[in-house]
Amino acid sequence: MEDDRQGWLRCLLAGAVFVVCMAGTTLPTPLYPLYQEKFGFSELTVTVVYAVYAFGVIGVLLLAGNASDTVGRRPALLWGLGFAAASAVCFLCADGLGWLYAGRLLSGLSAGLFTGAATAYVMELAPPGGGSRATFVATAANMGGLGCGPLLAGLLAEYAPEPLLLPFAVHLALVVLSAVVLLRLPETVGERRPLTGVRPQRPALPPQVRAAFVPAAIACFVGFALFGVFTSVSPAFLARYLHVDNHAVSGLVVALAFFASTAGQLAVGRVGVARSLSLGCAVLFAGLVLLASALYTDLLVLIVLAAVVGGAGQGLAFRAALSSVAAAAPGDRRAAVISTLFVVAYTGISIPVIGVGLLADPLGLEGAGLVFIACMLALVASAAVYLLRRPVGAKPH
Repeated sequence: MEDDRQGWLRCLLAGAVFVVCMAGTTLPTPLYPLYQEKFGFSELTVTVVYAVYAFGVIGVLLLAGNASDTVGRRPALLWGLGFAAASAVCFLCADGLGWLYAGRLLSGLSAGLFTGAATAYVMELAPPGGGSRATFVATAANMGGLGCGPLLAGLLAEYAPEPLLLPFAVHLALVVLSAVVLLRLPETVGERRPLTGVRPQRPALPPQVRAAFVPAAIACFVGFALFGVFTSVSPAFLARYLHVDNHAVSGLVVALAFFASTAGQLAVGRVGVARSLSLGCAVLFAGLVLLASALYTDLLVLIVLAAVVGGAGQGLAFRAALSSVAAAAPGDRRAAVISTLFVVAYTGISIPVIGVGLLADPLGLEGAGLVFIACMLALVASAAVYLLRRPVGAKPH
C-alpha cells in the first residue's frame, strides 16, 4: 500500500511538471493583441509567430523523437525545461519581433521533447496495474497544461501589473521549481546510452497502416488546425469584433477548448475507438459550424460553444486516431508511424494558421476565418465519408 502511494505521488509530481511545461507553450496567447499594439505588426505576423512553435515541435520529433529512450527520461525532460526557461527569458527580454520568434521556437523545442517523454515517464512511475489511471494523468496534464497557459496569462495580464512581463516571470519560477522536483524523481529507463545514440526518425507509413492512417491523419490535421486558429487569432477577433478587451476572458475562451479536449479524450474509453473517430469527426464538424456562425453573427456565446464543442471533437478524434494507428502499425515500426501522425497534426497547427494570416489583410479576420472553416469542413467531411466506407476496427488504446 505504501509503495502504491509513493508511486502515485511520483506519477502526479511528474504530471505537474508536464503541466508547467505545456502551459508555457500557450502562455502568450491572450497577450498577442498587446504585442501587436506595442510592436505594430499585422495578423499575418501573429500567425507566423505562433506557427514557429509547430516547426520547433516537428524538428524535435523528426531529429530527436527517441531521445528519452536513449539518454533517459529525466535528462530529456531537463533539456525540455531548459528550453522552456530560455523561452520565458526571450519573452521577458522582448523589445522586438526577433525575441518573439526565438521564444516561440524554443517553446516548440521544449514541447517536442516533453510530449512523448513526459507521457511515457508519467505512465512508468505509476504503480503496477495503474496504467489506465496513469494514461488519464498524462492526458489531463498535456491538454490541461495547454489550457492553463492562456488562463494564467489572461488573469495576470488583466488583474496584475506588467502584463507582458509578469506571466513569463511566474512561469520561469515554476520551471525552476519543476526542475527541482524532477531531480528528486527516479529514472525509469534502465539501459541508458550516450547522446550519440539518438538518431533522426524518418516518417514511416507501412502499407498495412494506410487504411487506418488516412482518416486518422485528416481528423488530427483538422483538430489541430482548429486549435491553432483559436490560440493565435481568437483574442484579436474577440477584441476587434466583439469588443471583449478583458484578457482573462479571452484566455478563458481558449482554455475551454483545451479542457474540452481532455474530456473528449477521456470519453474514448467508453465510446470505443471505432465509434470515437467517426463521432469525433461529427463533433468537429459541429464545432466548425458553430465557429462559422460566431464569425457571421459576432456573438460571444457562439464562440464559447465553438471552443467547447470543437475541443471535445478534437479530443475524441485525436485519441481515437492515435489508438487506431498504433493498433494497425507493426510493433517494430509503431514509434515511427506515431511520429508521422504527430508531424501531420503539428503541420495542421502551422500551415492553415499562416493561411488565415495571409487572408486576414485582404478579407479581414472574419472573411479569412470563414475561408479556413470551409476548407476544414470539406476535409473533415471527407474523413467521415471514408470512415463510412471503411470503418476503423481497433481496440481502445
